[in-house]
Amino acid sequence: MTAIPVAIGVRVPADAATVLADRHAPLLDTFGRVHRDLRISLTDRCSLRCTYCMPEQGNEWLARQSILTVDEIVQVASVAAAAGITTFRLTGGEPLLRRDIVDVVTRLAAIRGPAGDPVEIAMTTNGIGLARTIDVLAHAGLARVNISLDTLRADRFRELTRRDRLDDVLAGIDAAAASGLRPLKLNAVAMRDVNDDELVELVEFARAHDAQMRFIEQMPLDAGHTWDRQRMVTRQEILDTLAARWTLTPVPGRGGAPAERFLLDGGPDSVGVIASVTAPFCGNCDRLRLTADGQLRNCLFSTTEFDLLPILRDNAGGGGDTGGTDGIADRDGDIERLLRGCVLRKLPGHAIDDPAFLQPARGMNAIGG
Repeated sequence: MTAIPVAIGVRVPADAATVLADRHAPLLDTFGRVHRDLRISLTDRCSLRCTYCMPEQGNEWLARQSILTVDEIVQVASVAAAAGITTFRLTGGEPLLRRDIVDVVTRLAAIRGPAGDPVEIAMTTNGIGLARTIDVLAHAGLARVNISLDTLRADRFRELTRRDRLDDVLAGIDAAAASGLRPLKLNAVAMRDVNDDELVELVEFARAHDAQMRFIEQMPLDAGHTWDRQRMVTRQEILDTLAARWTLTPVPGRGGAPAERFLLDGGPDSVGVIASVTAPFCGNCDRLRLTADGQLRNCLFSTTEFDLLPILRDNAGGGGDTGGTDGIADRDGDIERLLRGCVLRKLPGHAIDDPAFLQPARGMNAIGG
């Protein structure tokens, strides 16, 4: 893993120098993609141990002192919003494990873009704990939520997650459905001989909860690096299974969304498929990621990170910060330069099909969903 420590150390194409200098320019990479979505990981810790994500034991957690504080998250997010980011998605690990999650949502929801427009706050969660927090989170400014649900069967859930918490997840889904936060999305990683016989059942469950089911191709992001392409259920297999039950009509206008959507029997209900492996959508990707320990990533599969911690925790800042407003502005400028440098270094795609592809050293829980 390569970490780039400071903005001035980022090498960018010569014709991109003006982009780094122009604070009013959109977050545009060298392939014409404008970035509007920042995924903020709040922790690498999780209340489950899903087999496709992390080992049951022996996990090496991020040092607590390296985890970004709320103030640091808000400072980065404020700079990002000023540069054109319009959506912040809170991820993990499991974001609800942050004891200050309500404060995080409250303060992020107060951020405004350059024209005074509010940002959108979304969250991806395993649902455990959501039943007791969804109302206060919605009041704090949470706009929408995605909940992971790979199976509806308690025995499979225990085997897959190594925890007996399905009832807690289902309670979280019930609470989210009752909250009125929409769209409500349920995510399932489709796995051969694990849950591939439940695809139709999962869609029916989602429809009963006024939610959209989304199936995700399993990606090489497990901490143990045991991903096997042959075990992956492909986009086409998912669609073939669903087409045996419903007429699927593609929904146009996907834009930068990761999921292809298909109406079920003409709608209004729909299902989504995220096919990062067999049908990558890199050409329209508008997402950046901030890890819980302050690393900017321009791709989920990147092997390069851009380290914000030296900027955020250097009391001298980039221009002699002694705690005054001038020093804060200097630090904001350094954050923005690193942010723009990160965007400019983004590659055209993740190259999973390239024989030279290298799986990221971090597992999904440490990168952020």
